[in-house]
Parts: sequence; C-alpha cells; structure tokens
Amino acid sequence: MRCVAVFVGINHASAKIDFANNLQLSLTLAVMSIGLWWLFDRSRSGFGLGILIAIIATFVTQLLVYNGVYRYTEPDFLYVRSWLPCVFFSGGVTMGNIGRQLALGDYDEKEIHNIGDVKQHID
Repeated sequence: MRCVAVFVGINHASAKIDFANNLQLSLTLAVMSIGLWWLFDRSRSGFGLGILIAIIATFVTQLLVYNGVYRYTEPDFLYVRSWLPCVFFSGGVTMGNIGRQLALGDYDEKEIHNIGDVKQHID
C-alpha cells in the first residue's frame, strides 16, 4: 500500500511541481523512481521489469505521438516528455509489487488449505 502511495506521489510531482527546467524534473523523478524500487523491491527482476516497461511504454507512446493519436505541447525527448520513462519505471515496479503480493496471497491460502488436508488425513 505504501508503494502505491509513493507511486501516486511521483505522478503528482511530475504534474504539479514547477521545476526550473526539464532536466531538473527528469533527474528528480529518476532519483525518486530508483528510490521507490530500493525501498519496496530491491530485486534484479523488479529493476529489470521496471526498465523493460519504461522502454516499451515510452516507445509505444512515441509511436502514438508520431502517428498523431496523441500530442504533447512541449516534447523534449523524441516526441515525448523526458520524464515519462521515470513514471513508467515506477509504475512497472509498483505493479510488479502488487502482482507479487497477490501471488503470495494465493500461495499462502493454498498452503493453509493443504495443511488442513494433511491434518484431516492424520486424524
């Protein structure tokens, strides 16, 4: 739950906080995104998932802008905003953590169910 709150904070920062320039905004969001991964994940697979999602989602967004489906008022990184990969990265890490927690919840329920079956056979 805290991971989702930090992700929402990163999204809010990208939209509402005024920075002197886009480089400052991009670097701040990059540090916050890496911090989100460090605080809530720290796994190689989580980092790789975040990087992969950031690359693919930024590429898809660039295609959409290039084909006129979507438009940015001030693109500064190949048709899109430079901070966009940072938001996609933090979203990928957040969704990975949510998926992991859901999978662990299913595993725990199955484990409890299996333990109950063993107890019944013993009695």
